[in-house]
Amino acid sequence: MPESPANITPIPERNNFRIKVCGMTQPEQVYALDEMGVDLAGFIFYPKSPRFVGNKLSAAAMKQIKGRIAKVGVFVNTPYEELMKTVEDYRLDMVQLHGDESAFFCEKVANYVTVIKAFRLTHGDPIDWMVRPFHDGSDMYMFDTMGAGYGGTGKKFDWSVLRETQIDKLYFLSGGLEPGDETDIKRYAAEEAGKKMFAIDINSRFEISPGVKDLNKVKDFVTNIKN
Repeated sequence: MPESPANITPIPERNNFRIKVCGMTQPEQVYALDEMGVDLAGFIFYPKSPRFVGNKLSAAAMKQIKGRIAKVGVFVNTPYEELMKTVEDYRLDMVQLHGDESAFFCEKVANYVTVIKAFRLTHGDPIDWMVRPFHDGSDMYMFDTMGAGYGGTGKKFDWSVLRETQIDKLYFLSGGLEPGDETDIKRYAAEEAGKKMFAIDINSRFEISPGVKDLNKVKDFVTNIKN
């Protein structure tokens, strides 16, 4: 095998990348994701999102979704009692808190269900300072691009901001990931900053319309990233 240029991180020969596809609204597509080896499906419970699942998929229908794929509920500043009722009604495996939730709120929720705390970042943000209060009360982090509102923006995330800090917790890499990013993701995973990367989160760049995925694009991405 030829040597890689000194300034390029080699691609690891083997990997165990986990993939989360967010913004799901159709049970049949969730089954398809499970079949192709996707690890987590995200369901958005934020009414202002075009992928809001609350008026598209009932709790009863969600309970019927079986398989190995984990179900992640995405919430933005949802009151505690409402959030916990949704977790129970929809039988969610994890929650992703994408708003201004406090460290205490995250810890309270984490007593009952796995918590992913999302941080919307710009270049120069003091990441160590931002995440420190959430270390004990959150199970994992997610890093995404700062936008005008809450939730995913679809904008490309600048991975260099994570290279400049020490992340001492598993995290999801998110923010405008798209077909063709597989090689860059593999190289990033081999770097020091990528060692704590738990999963890759994809969404809008793999859609036909909001909440409806282009399954061919997803399948190609899964095949390329996991092989």
